Amino acid sequence: MKEADLYPPVKQFLEAQGYTVKGEIRECDVVAVRGSETPVVVELKLSLNLGVLLQAVDRIAVADHVYIGVPKGCGILKKKPRRVVKLLRMLGLGLMEIGVGHDADAVRVVVDPGKYKPRKSKKRQERLLGEFMMRIGDPNPGGSAKRRGIMTAYRQRALALAHYLEKNGPAKAAHVASALEDPKARNILYRDVYGWFDRVGFGTYALSPRGKREFPMWAARATGNGEHGNGERGGRENVP
Repeated sequence: MKEADLYPPVKQFLEAQGYTVKGEIRECDVVAVRGSETPVVVELKLSLNLGVLLQAVDRIAVADHVYIGVPKGCGILKKKPRRVVKLLRMLGLGLMEIGVGHDADAVRVVVDPGKYKPRKSKKRQERLLGEFMMRIGDPNPGGSAKRRGIMTAYRQRALALAHYLEKNGPAKAAHVASALEDPKARNILYRDVYGWFDRVGFGTYALSPRGKREFPMWAARATGNGEHGNGERGGRENVP
């Protein structure tokens, strides 16, 4: 498939709406004019990437309505449609999905260009700031999450419990919570997200074999001091 294969269905689609359409005008793939309205520009591409976005943004200088036209089933649009649409709205761009071959008459406008102001999520912002404030030190170099796992505030608290149990042996959850002044210690021990704790009696916990093995690797990273270990990512953390 060539970009030129996308032109006939787009031309037909726009002409059906009363536009006069011409291709390759100056630097624009498709230019459509209707009466005294400002022109519509469509950039035809076989895929969505940064280069296409930069090119389309540049076209906003000559037209209020700029679309990117891509083949139906375009990879990233198919995999992440909502995120693609959100990005295009933020950039003030539109998007057309163009059928070719048997679908040559099918042109679908995925999003029209226009001003866009994304809604802020106060809840997500509070979680972001909460994690920032609760985390001790700066234990995670930016960009290292996929390779090494994240030292979250929750994991730091779990490490404090593991350190207590390593030093004092099996203990009642209530005693651990009191000693560490952590009111959520019981919940952390009970949920055992990382598999570090074993319940050895009613309300009594000890370090599990996995806890004994992984504790030293993570302890050095707890506050960003010392060497960074290669600890495994444990279970899913779902905490404020």
